[in-house]
Amino acid sequence: MMPEGVALGDLERDALTEIVNIGVSRAASNLRKMIGDHVILSVPSIDVVSQQRAARLITEREATDLIAVRQDFTGPFSGRALLIFPEANSLELVRAVTRGELSPEEVIEIEREALVETGNVILNSCLATMANLLKSSLSMTIPEVLRGSGAMLFEVDGAEPSDGLVLFLYIDFAVRRLDIRGYIAMIMDLPALETLRALLDDFIARVVGDDA
Repeated sequence: MMPEGVALGDLERDALTEIVNIGVSRAASNLRKMIGDHVILSVPSIDVVSQQRAARLITEREATDLIAVRQDFTGPFSGRALLIFPEANSLELVRAVTRGELSPEEVIEIEREALVETGNVILNSCLATMANLLKSSLSMTIPEVLRGSGAMLFEVDGAEPSDGLVLFLYIDFAVRRLDIRGYIAMIMDLPALETLRALLDDFIARVVGDDA
């Protein structure tokens, strides 16, 4: 069961979706410079779910192995950010980042390095934009690449149920006419999510005040 009061209100969800979309737009601009071709990123939906539910959602959607870039972040709200792809999509993204100039063997060899760089661009753009628009600052760790199931990525392999919550964002990629789907997930505990909600409410009050 989700704790009462955790679900975002409509205004909070709309504000967070807008903020994240600004972040991924900046990420798309940075990726465009890396790839040398048009990149479109969008976040059509955001949900707040338990870690167990997040693991089930991604397992239901993706039958193949998953690969993720993970970074921890600390600040007024702290947690762990994940950029997740089906493994086949990750190789397509690497081919796009390397501009299709490498052999399949070479793509596999540099996959980790290219994913770290891509993940760093996307996650940093999203989190830095969130922090900036919410009048906060966040510090991030060096990214690392993980492979495994949804349960492993969302840390629900153990017997004890985890009490963390996940901001689960579905993202659409269009890179070099390739459709590359992926996910951004931010794992936070309840106090961190409540802090984020308070910052969102302050952001909404500023925007409404400007529009009034």
